[in-house]
Amino acid sequence: MATELILVLDAQSPRTVAPALRQLQGTVRWVKVGLEMFTACGPDCVREIADLGFEVFLDLKLHDIPNTVAKAVESVAPLPIKMLTLHTCGGREMMQWAVKAQQQHAPHLLLLGVTVLTSMDAPGLAETGVSAAPADQVVRLGRLAIDSGLRGLVCSPLELTPLRAALPADVALVTPGIRPRGADAGDQSRIMTPAEAARAGASHIVVGRPIFKAPDPVAAARAILAELAGT
Repeated sequence: MATELILVLDAQSPRTVAPALRQLQGTVRWVKVGLEMFTACGPDCVREIADLGFEVFLDLKLHDIPNTVAKAVESVAPLPIKMLTLHTCGGREMMQWAVKAQQQHAPHLLLLGVTVLTSMDAPGLAETGVSAAPADQVVRLGRLAIDSGLRGLVCSPLELTPLRAALPADVALVTPGIRPRGADAGDQSRIMTPAEAARAGASHIVVGRPIFKAPDPVAAARAILAELAGT
């Protein structure tokens, strides 16, 4: 299956990025709404973006006691979203409750487990009390997530290969930390180019600033899609 591109909306309001989104209609299929926009605008921002014809990945990284996370999944279930994230470090019971709520209220929704944030390297992880290398911790949490009923993960591109070796082939792997060759790494410490991530097994790559900050966002998106098509 071809690797798909997800566009990150790093803004507080859909109106801020609306001109670029209208230009990108028909070029980009998926967009990611994160905490910044969702906390500023709430569910209406999801509806506005979906009304423009985009598939919405809602990246809230839910992490709380099992009942609260399950209720949060139930709360967003009526929204026009296709993906939703939660933190795998919330544990087995939390993930199982989330899966049960998803199956009951949003059968179409793909729950994605976040393993180790792509902004974290080995020293940063060690500061939180985890002595394992990032790749080892990602695989540990990835196995736990799939065993708990999740069907997809968010991971650094550098963990794609070990996860593909450890998990069933049909698990979706959504990969931030993607930078076209020559682009600024920004706040990401574990990165790959689009083609490298596709070859390593990413089902989706997540890209924001290299598209939105480009002089021509449509041309930048098309260049990434062409790179993916050539892998």
